[in-house]
Amino acid sequence: MAEITAGMVKELREKTDAPMMECKKALTEAGGDLGKAEEILRVKLGNKAGKAASRVTAEGIVGVFLSADGKTASMVEINCETDFVAKNDDFQGFAKSIATLVAEGSPADVAALSAMPLDGTTVEARRTALIGKIGENMTIRRFVRIAARGKVASYVHGGSRIGVLVDVEGGDEALAKDLAMQIAASKPVSLDRTGVPDELIEKERSIATQKAAESGKPAEIVAKMVEGTVQKYLKEVTLLGQPFVKDDKQTVEALLKARGAKVHAFTLYVVGEGIEKKQSDFAAEVAAQAAAAAGR
Repeated sequence: MAEITAGMVKELREKTDAPMMECKKALTEAGGDLGKAEEILRVKLGNKAGKAASRVTAEGIVGVFLSADGKTASMVEINCETDFVAKNDDFQGFAKSIATLVAEGSPADVAALSAMPLDGTTVEARRTALIGKIGENMTIRRFVRIAARGKVASYVHGGSRIGVLVDVEGGDEALAKDLAMQIAASKPVSLDRTGVPDELIEKERSIATQKAAESGKPAEIVAKMVEGTVQKYLKEVTLLGQPFVKDDKQTVEALLKARGAKVHAFTLYVVGEGIEKKQSDFAAEVAAQAAAAAGR
C-alpha cells in the first residue's frame, strides 16, 4: 500500500477544504491517488470537496487589450515565481505590451508570438532580458484574440489575477460589463451544454450515481436522482444556465432574451489555474540556514 504522507494530506485538504482525517481516509482508500481521493471525498462530503477546481496555484497577471470600437480584443497570461514580481511595473508593462501585440499581430501560438518583434528586438529576447533584470523566471503561458461579432467587454479582477473577455451582441455596455463580472465570479466552464467536456459530465454522473446508490432507493428512482443532479450541474457550469448575479430569479439566458442580446463567446483566465505551485517551508529554510551558519 502506498505511504500516505503529511504532505499528501495537506495538498488534498488545500484542494478540498475537507477535514484532515477525512483526507487521510480518502487517500488510504484511493491508494495514494490524489485525483481518486478527491472524488471519494466529493461522494462522501458533497460539493464542499470540489470547490478548488479553479484555485490559483502560481503567480503572475492577466494582460488585456481592447480596441476603442470593442471589435478586437486580446488577453494573455504571463506567469512568474512570486506575487512580489507580479506587482512589478516592468513585469506589468511587459504583459500589456504582449496583449497589444497579440491583438495587432494575431500570432498562431506562443512560439510564433515569442518570435515577433518588440521594442527593437523580439518578444523572447525581451522576456530573457526582463528575467535578467528582475532575477526571476517568467513565462508566456497562453493568450486569446477575439474578432468580435458584437462588441467585447472586458473585466479584470483581483490584482489582474482573473481576466474575462466576452463577445456580446445587442444590449448595452452595462449589460456586457455585468456579464463579464458574472463570468469572473461564477467561473462557468462554457457558454452552454454543448461546450461542457464529456469527461466532466461523466465524472459528475459517476459521483452522483455513487451517492444515489447509497440511498437504497429503487433503481428507477436512483436513475432520476442521477439525471437531476447532472442537469443541476450543467446549469451551474454553463453561463446561460446560471442565475444572473444581480437577479437570481432569472437565468442569464432569460436575461439575454429579455434584453434582445446574445453572447457569442467568452474567455476566462484565472492566473496559475492548473499549475502546481512549489511549496516551501520557510521555518525549515531558516533553521537550515542557521545550522549551516553555526557549522562554519
